[in-house]
Amino acid sequence: MELQLKNKTALVTGSTAGIGYAIARALAIENTNVYINGRTDARVNEAVGNLKAETGNQNIYGLSADFSKVDDINHLIDQLPEIDILVNNVGIFEPKEFANITDDDWLRFFEVNVLSGVRLSRAYFDRMRAKNWGRIIFISSESAYQIPAEMIHYGMTKTAQIAVARGLAELTVGSEVTVNTVLPGPTFSEGVGDFIKSLAADNNKTIDEMETDFFNDMRGTSIIKRFIDPAEIANMVTYLCSPLSSATNGATLRVDGGVIKTAF
Repeated sequence: MELQLKNKTALVTGSTAGIGYAIARALAIENTNVYINGRTDARVNEAVGNLKAETGNQNIYGLSADFSKVDDINHLIDQLPEIDILVNNVGIFEPKEFANITDDDWLRFFEVNVLSGVRLSRAYFDRMRAKNWGRIIFISSESAYQIPAEMIHYGMTKTAQIAVARGLAELTVGSEVTVNTVLPGPTFSEGVGDFIKSLAADNNKTIDEMETDFFNDMRGTSIIKRFIDPAEIANMVTYLCSPLSSATNGATLRVDGGVIKTAF
């Protein structure tokens, strides 16, 4: 299927690895001009080089920014004042007992996971409206619906993203701008891989055994009973970035492996 993304310009935050990298790669394959992002120049430059080699698309660029720092965000916007597609993917997570989550932890998670998308959307939304085309996508999580007891602060931010996206979509009435949210399920990204490896070591188990235990004990409602590949998330996101998705707006779309136990 031709997704009509050639010569569109996209910014994918948090895209030097994992889901963000897979999204950037999928967009690059569709001949989109892609800006990837990470916290350090070294990680960004490495990812840019890898993506160019993997996709053959030479219109891939890097912008380093730490999304916990307002000045970094403002600098990124100054460097890239206009885009067609914004994928708010950057995020942090950590398992932590509720009693041990400090005020600073709550604020840090909200700053990176929620306000990053708010700030970038605020910068680009009106410009998309002015040219009557644009795509904004928030990468949330199944944890937005099924708040994990082991990281309530993370789940809170994922729910907040859905609210922001739906509110923004209400402002697109009569235009060709859309705003949607994607809910990945448990995905074998870099951070999750490290988490599972740590659990396996702590429990004297193999990674495969730990994955089985994870889906039996922690995500028992999963239908596919495995970690999702980041490319599977990217497939959905790339379609939503496309002009072909014009009738999908204000939606919350799942790529969760059936973890969320409702039909709608």
